[in-house]
Amino acid sequence: MQMNYARYPNREHDRARQVAGLLARLRLDWLLSHLPPRVVWAAYVFINGFVTIALLSVLAFVTRTPFVFPSLGPTAFLFFFAPLSDAASPRHAILGHAVGLICGYGAYILMGSHGFAGAALQGASWPAVTAAALSLAATGGGMALFRISHPPAGATTMIVSLGILANVEYLFVIEAAVVLLTAQAWIINRLAGLDYPVWEKRNG
Repeated sequence: MQMNYARYPNREHDRARQVAGLLARLRLDWLLSHLPPRVVWAAYVFINGFVTIALLSVLAFVTRTPFVFPSLGPTAFLFFFAPLSDAASPRHAILGHAVGLICGYGAYILMGSHGFAGAALQGASWPAVTAAALSLAATGGGMALFRISHPPAGATTMIVSLGILANVEYLFVIEAAVVLLTAQAWIINRLAGLDYPVWEKRNG
Protein backbone atom coordinates (compact mmCIF):
# COMPACT_ATOMS: atom_id res chain seq x y z
CA MET A 1 0.00 0.00 0.00
CA GLN A 2 1.35 3.43 -0.95
CA MET A 3 0.57 6.31 1.35
CA ASN A 4 -0.01 9.84 0.12
CA TYR A 5 2.56 11.65 2.23
CA ALA A 6 1.50 15.02 0.82
CA ARG A 7 -1.46 14.84 3.20
CA TYR A 8 0.90 15.14 6.16
CA PRO A 9 2.77 18.46 6.41
CA ASN A 10 6.16 18.67 8.07
CA ARG A 11 6.25 16.47 11.18
CA GLU A 12 3.09 14.58 10.19
CA HIS A 13 4.90 13.56 7.00
CA ASP A 14 7.70 11.94 8.99
CA ARG A 15 5.22 10.22 11.31
CA ALA A 16 3.22 8.76 8.44
CA ARG A 17 6.39 7.57 6.74
CA GLN A 18 7.65 6.11 10.01
CA VAL A 19 4.52 4.00 10.51
CA ALA A 20 4.04 2.97 6.89
CA GLY A 21 7.65 1.84 6.47
CA LEU A 22 7.60 -0.53 9.40
CA LEU A 23 4.11 -1.84 8.71
CA ALA A 24 5.09 -2.63 5.14
CA ARG A 25 8.04 -4.70 6.36
CA LEU A 26 5.79 -6.54 8.80
CA ARG A 27 3.13 -7.02 6.09
CA LEU A 28 0.67 -5.08 8.23
CA ASP A 29 0.28 -2.06 5.97
CA TRP A 30 -3.37 -3.02 5.44
CA LEU A 31 -4.03 -1.46 8.84
CA LEU A 32 -3.61 1.98 7.32
CA SER A 33 -6.62 1.39 5.10
CA HIS A 34 -8.82 0.46 8.07
CA LEU A 35 -7.66 2.87 10.78
CA PRO A 36 -6.80 6.58 10.83
CA PRO A 37 -3.02 7.10 10.38
CA ARG A 38 -2.83 8.97 13.68
CA VAL A 39 -4.31 6.01 15.55
CA VAL A 40 -1.83 3.64 13.94
CA TRP A 41 1.03 6.00 14.73
CA ALA A 42 -0.12 6.28 18.36
CA ALA A 43 -0.11 2.49 18.56
CA TYR A 44 3.38 2.47 17.05
CA VAL A 45 4.68 4.85 19.74
CA PHE A 46 2.89 2.88 22.47
CA ILE A 47 4.17 -0.53 21.39
CA ASN A 48 7.76 0.51 20.82
CA GLY A 49 7.92 2.46 24.07
CA PHE A 50 6.55 -0.54 25.93
CA VAL A 51 8.83 -3.09 24.27
CA THR A 52 12.07 -1.16 24.69
CA ILE A 53 11.51 -0.25 28.34
CA ALA A 54 10.14 -3.73 29.12
CA LEU A 55 13.32 -5.36 27.81
CA LEU A 56 15.46 -3.11 29.97
CA SER A 57 13.16 -3.79 32.93
CA VAL A 58 13.72 -7.51 32.52
CA LEU A 59 17.46 -6.89 32.40
CA ALA A 60 17.21 -4.78 35.56
CA PHE A 61 15.24 -7.54 37.30
CA VAL A 62 17.70 -10.26 36.32
CA THR A 63 20.85 -8.30 37.18
CA ARG A 64 19.40 -6.45 40.19
CA THR A 65 20.85 -3.21 38.84
CA PRO A 66 19.18 0.07 37.77
CA PHE A 67 18.90 -0.56 34.03
CA VAL A 68 15.60 1.32 34.30
CA PHE A 69 15.45 4.81 35.80
CA PRO A 70 13.00 7.75 35.44
CA SER A 71 14.84 9.81 32.82
CA LEU A 72 15.03 6.83 30.47
CA GLY A 73 11.30 7.31 29.81
CA PRO A 74 11.63 10.76 28.20
CA THR A 75 14.52 9.47 26.11
CA ALA A 76 12.41 6.57 24.82
CA PHE A 77 9.60 9.03 24.13
CA LEU A 78 11.91 11.17 21.99
CA PHE A 79 13.23 8.14 20.10
CA PHE A 80 9.76 7.15 18.90
CA PHE A 81 7.76 10.38 19.03
CA ALA A 82 10.29 12.60 17.29
CA PRO A 83 13.02 10.24 16.00
CA LEU A 84 14.37 12.65 13.40
CA SER A 85 14.89 15.52 15.83
CA ASP A 86 18.41 16.48 16.87
CA ALA A 87 17.71 15.60 20.51
CA ALA A 88 16.77 12.03 19.52
CA SER A 89 20.02 11.26 17.70
CA PRO A 90 22.40 8.75 19.31
CA ARG A 91 25.09 11.38 19.85
CA HIS A 92 22.83 13.71 21.81
CA ALA A 93 21.21 10.93 23.84
CA ILE A 94 24.39 9.08 24.80
CA LEU A 95 26.58 12.11 25.42
CA GLY A 96 23.76 14.08 27.05
CA HIS A 97 23.20 11.45 29.73
CA ALA A 98 26.97 11.06 30.15
CA VAL A 99 27.31 14.78 30.88
CA GLY A 100 24.38 14.55 33.29
CA LEU A 101 25.94 11.62 35.13
CA ILE A 102 29.34 13.31 35.46
CA CYS A 103 27.90 16.62 36.62
CA GLY A 104 25.46 14.94 38.97
CA TYR A 105 28.11 12.81 40.62
CA GLY A 106 30.51 15.74 40.83
CA ALA A 107 27.90 17.86 42.60
CA TYR A 108 27.01 14.97 44.90
CA ILE A 109 30.63 14.50 45.98
CA LEU A 110 31.26 18.25 46.22
CA MET A 111 28.37 18.62 48.65
CA GLY A 112 29.72 15.90 50.93
CA SER A 113 27.93 12.81 49.60
CA HIS A 114 24.83 13.97 51.48
CA GLY A 115 21.99 11.71 52.49
CA PHE A 116 18.59 12.09 50.91
CA ALA A 117 15.62 11.42 53.18
CA GLY A 118 12.91 11.12 50.54
CA ALA A 119 11.60 12.23 47.19
CA ALA A 120 9.75 15.24 48.61
CA LEU A 121 11.60 18.54 48.80
CA GLN A 122 10.77 18.79 52.52
CA GLY A 123 12.89 15.69 53.10
CA ALA A 124 15.99 17.17 51.46
CA SER A 125 18.85 18.84 53.27
CA TRP A 126 20.55 22.05 52.14
CA PRO A 127 23.49 20.08 50.71
CA ALA A 128 21.04 18.01 48.64
CA VAL A 129 19.22 21.11 47.38
CA THR A 130 22.51 22.80 46.50
CA ALA A 131 23.80 19.67 44.78
CA ALA A 132 20.63 19.47 42.67
CA ALA A 133 20.86 23.10 41.58
CA LEU A 134 24.58 22.86 40.89
CA SER A 135 24.28 19.65 38.90
CA LEU A 136 21.50 20.97 36.70
CA ALA A 137 23.37 24.20 36.04
CA ALA A 138 26.57 22.32 35.21
CA THR A 139 24.73 19.89 32.96
CA GLY A 140 23.09 22.73 31.05
CA GLY A 141 26.38 24.54 30.69
CA GLY A 142 28.21 21.38 29.67
CA MET A 143 25.67 20.49 27.02
CA ALA A 144 25.78 24.03 25.65
CA LEU A 145 29.59 23.92 25.60
CA PHE A 146 29.74 20.63 23.70
CA ARG A 147 26.69 21.36 21.52
CA ILE A 148 24.59 18.57 22.98
CA SER A 149 20.81 18.79 23.18
CA HIS A 150 19.00 16.11 25.17
CA PRO A 151 16.58 17.46 27.83
CA PRO A 152 16.09 14.10 29.63
CA ALA A 153 19.72 14.37 30.78
CA GLY A 154 18.52 17.10 33.13
CA ALA A 155 16.54 14.48 35.03
CA THR A 156 19.48 12.06 35.05
CA THR A 157 21.76 14.58 36.72
CA MET A 158 19.14 15.28 39.39
CA ILE A 159 18.75 11.57 40.16
CA VAL A 160 22.48 11.31 40.80
CA SER A 161 23.09 14.63 42.56
CA LEU A 162 20.23 13.98 44.98
CA GLY A 163 21.86 10.69 45.94
CA ILE A 164 19.03 8.51 44.63
CA LEU A 165 21.40 6.56 42.36
CA ALA A 166 24.85 7.77 43.27
CA ASN A 167 26.94 4.59 43.54
CA VAL A 168 29.82 4.72 41.10
CA GLU A 169 28.98 1.33 39.60
CA TYR A 170 25.41 2.47 38.98
CA LEU A 171 26.66 5.34 36.83
CA PHE A 172 28.11 2.85 34.34
CA VAL A 173 24.91 0.79 34.44
CA ILE A 174 22.81 3.88 33.72
CA GLU A 175 24.97 4.85 30.75
CA ALA A 176 24.89 1.27 29.48
CA ALA A 177 21.09 1.36 29.67
CA VAL A 178 21.07 4.52 27.55
CA VAL A 179 23.31 2.86 24.96
CA LEU A 180 21.09 -0.25 24.85
CA LEU A 181 17.93 1.84 24.49
CA THR A 182 19.58 3.84 21.72
CA ALA A 183 20.56 0.65 19.91
CA GLN A 184 16.97 -0.62 20.12
CA ALA A 185 15.66 2.69 18.78
CA TRP A 186 18.17 2.60 15.92
CA ILE A 187 17.06 -0.88 14.86
CA ILE A 188 13.34 -0.08 15.07
CA ASN A 189 13.56 3.28 13.31
CA ARG A 190 15.76 1.83 10.58
CA LEU A 191 13.29 -1.00 10.08
CA ALA A 192 10.64 1.68 9.69
CA GLY A 193 12.64 3.07 6.78
CA LEU A 194 13.66 6.27 8.53
CA ASP A 195 17.02 7.85 7.89
CA TYR A 196 17.82 7.52 11.58
CA PRO A 197 21.49 8.42 12.08
CA VAL A 198 24.17 6.04 13.29
CA TRP A 199 25.58 8.82 15.43
CA GLU A 200 24.44 12.33 14.54
CA LYS A 201 21.80 13.81 12.27
CA ARG A 202 23.14 15.50 9.17
CA ASN A 203 21.91 19.06 8.82
CA GLY A 204 21.61 20.91 5.58
